[in-house]
Amino acid sequence: MSVYGPVVKIHPVVLASIADSYERRNEGALRVIGTLLAIFRTAPLSFLNVFFDFSCFYFIFPPEVAVDMEFAKNMYELHKKVSPSEVIVGWYATGFDITEHSVLIHEYYSREAQNPIHLTVDTALQSGRMNIRAYVSAQMGVPSKTVGVMFSPLTVKYVYFDTERIGVDLLQRTRTSPSRSKGLTTDLEQVGSAAARIQDMLTTVLSYTEDVLSGKVTPDNTVGRFLMDLVNKVPKITAEDFESMLNSNINDLLMVTYLANLTRAQIALNEKLICL
Repeated sequence: MSVYGPVVKIHPVVLASIADSYERRNEGALRVIGTLLAIFRTAPLSFLNVFFDFSCFYFIFPPEVAVDMEFAKNMYELHKKVSPSEVIVGWYATGFDITEHSVLIHEYYSREAQNPIHLTVDTALQSGRMNIRAYVSAQMGVPSKTVGVMFSPLTVKYVYFDTERIGVDLLQRTRTSPSRSKGLTTDLEQVGSAAARIQDMLTTVLSYTEDVLSGKVTPDNTVGRFLMDLVNKVPKITAEDFESMLNSNINDLLMVTYLANLTRAQIALNEKLICL
């Protein structure tokens, strides 16, 4: 895809909110539109992190479209009380294509944000998957004559915080569950899962290294520099010192856990004595 502007980075919360708005849409509504918010925009703009969104109501009266901008304005004012640093950066619409109504709605958001982005999310899975695309508009035509609008595509990337990664991993596990539901894992299970992922990645790295040494794979200098940087970051420590340090930390953890349980038991006993 050609890139005519910034890289749009979308967080999972935004996509989940858009999908939820589409599922909760009014009866008979084919599309859902809404406002996109981000913390900042750089100038010149190189990337854009979209953190939040909220849906808007709209009605189509061919050949015009009416959007409840009073509702959108109130929602934005309420949101600013919680997160004043987030600003309007564009809008989204469910669906795969850009319609003639998109130009009219985009014109409004051009008054709210400089060079706003337009995000389309194929929630109906018309192409077999949820395609997500981002655009910016540019005028085209002859000056002082007929002028049209062209939507130029942008690069879309998906990013997440560590806390969002937990939710994404949990949603992925529901795909293989017969009941389509999955409970939260315990701390020990999370440690085991993280260790298994690290082991898989180490196996992949070792397999790639052996293939390069044997001549089966052409060496890549970029990958080699990443691997060298990874090796240099590993602390140099003997097996005996590592085992001693691990055992010491485990003992500290067990002591803290024992003291916490003892404190909890004392508080419960005091509550019983007070009630006598």
